[in-house]
Amino acid sequence: MAVIRLADRSDDPGVVGVMTLAFANVPACRFMFPDPVQYLTFFPDFVRLYGGLAFDHGGAHVIAGNGGAAMWLPPDVHPDDAALDHLIERGVAPVARSEVFAVLSAMASHHPQEPHWFLPLIGIDPRQQGQVHGMALMTHGLQACDRDGRAAHLDSSHPDNVPFYERLGFELLTTIEIGGHPPTFPMRRRPR
Repeated sequence: MAVIRLADRSDDPGVVGVMTLAFANVPACRFMFPDPVQYLTFFPDFVRLYGGLAFDHGGAHVIAGNGGAAMWLPPDVHPDDAALDHLIERGVAPVARSEVFAVLSAMASHHPQEPHWFLPLIGIDPRQQGQVHGMALMTHGLQACDRDGRAAHLDSSHPDNVPFYERLGFELLTTIEIGGHPPTFPMRRRPR
C-alpha cells in the first residue's frame, strides 16, 4: 500500500514535477499548451496557481518517492483567478484563449454554492500508474470531506477517469463541450 504524507511548500518541486508528467498527455492540458516547450514553460506555473494553496491549508498529499500527489483546496479556499487569467493570457495561444476562458467559466458555474472541498489536481507518475496510487490518494483526501461533512468537487479533464471517480461516489453533473476544447466533466460527491 502507498505511503501518503502531508506535503508542504518544500515539496513543491516534486509535486509540480509529478503533475507535469501526469498531465502531459491529457487532452485539455495540451489544448492549452500544445507545444512541448510551451507546456513545460507554463504548466508548472498553472499547477502552482490552480492547486498550490493546498500546501498552505493541509490539502496537499504526496506518495512517498513522488509517485503521485493530490492537491485539495478546503472550503472557502480558491485558486487565484486573476493570476490564472494572467497566465492564460501569456501562455495560451490566442486562437485557443477564448475557449479556455469559456471552459473555466463553465467549470466554475458547476461548483457547489455551499462550502466544499475542491480537488484541482491529482496526478500519478506515469511509471507508477496501475499501482493503486490514485485510489489511495483519493481515499485519503475524501476522509477529510467525510469528517467535515462537506461535499467534494472536481472537474475531470479526461473521460477515462470518470468511471474511477464514480466508483468513489462522485456523480457526473454534465459534460462541458465548447468549440474545439476537449470535453471536461464536473463531478460532485456528497459526504458519507
